[in-house]
Amino acid sequence: MSLIELIAGVEAHEATLTVFNADPAVTDELREHFADRNVRIVDDQTASGPEGFAVLARDGEFVTAVTVDDLLSGSGGDGTTGTGSGGDTPEGAGASEERVGRPVLDHLDETMFTSYSREDMVAASREIEDRAWRVGDGALHAGFQTLDVLTGEADTYDLLGEKERLDVHAYAADEGEAPDVEHYTVHVGETAEIRETWFVAYDGGGYEDAKCALLAEERSPGEFYGFWSYDPETVDYIIDYLTERYGGSQQTDEGGETV
Repeated sequence: MSLIELIAGVEAHEATLTVFNADPAVTDELREHFADRNVRIVDDQTASGPEGFAVLARDGEFVTAVTVDDLLSGSGGDGTTGTGSGGDTPEGAGASEERVGRPVLDHLDETMFTSYSREDMVAASREIEDRAWRVGDGALHAGFQTLDVLTGEADTYDLLGEKERLDVHAYAADEGEAPDVEHYTVHVGETAEIRETWFVAYDGGGYEDAKCALLAEERSPGEFYGFWSYDPETVDYIIDYLTERYGGSQQTDEGGETV
């Protein structure tokens, strides 16, 4: 399964959150909070039963149930969401300890997003790069679409590559000038998916909880659609695929020449 097929598979694996016996305004609020998540929000009314509860299902199977009050427990008195430093959220939005939707978010291993700009993608990538830097061990794989884009990030990846126990790999199509490479490996992949996808995947350096990945497809110029994941199996699949598919592709030596 290619990177683009993986994105399509996650997209198709959408969850449904059905909100029962609640005010329509509550459902609208939840739709806003889950706007960038791979979950569809619907409302329903029952003739009997408790007020204000929600059921999460995926592929027609029950996942979890929660009260609406618990879902909205991260909201302040004015309906806003409390935020903190949030270093573990790729979107850089910094959810609080009691963030809105947490009882549902904990069951969503892959999180879809739509219409991310290049600026959004850079911000999301930085979160994963920062995690790899802090752990300082393992392997980091990142796709830059083209060599000229990679050249613009060369200093950042040289710094990451200086970590003795961190193995850094960059992937790009052969378009533009190759950067001077000192501390990481460049794989030149002559495939459409390398040009059309942006990805950053970190294997956790031996810590399952530290595994994370961001994968997106550029579906229109400068606009990306994809997902980030903290699911170890998904992260492992992405890294294994990259290693097997592109591990033997052209690389550049320290002077930037093709070898």
